[in-house]
Amino acid sequence: MTTLVSAREFNQDVSAAKRAAQEGPVVVTDRGTPAYVLLSYEQYNKLTKPAHADGHKLIEALSMEEDIDIDFAPVEITVQDPEF
Repeated sequence: MTTLVSAREFNQDVSAAKRAAQEGPVVVTDRGTPAYVLLSYEQYNKLTKPAHADGHKLIEALSMEEDIDIDFAPVEITVQDPEF
């Protein structure tokens, strides 16, 4: 469960945000815009451990800056008149 708190609420009650982070991510907003995410260390480790046998990590995959081109096979659609 994601918890949403303002930066002001976070600064006024850090302990409550830490308790909420034990249940799920805590999104801290700055003037209504999500700015930071507080996670438990266990949740952070799950995100950063290798996701595949070849050692790729989710964090590394998300931070890839190069573009990836994928060529998809074109879809062939045949249109027929309905039979009544």
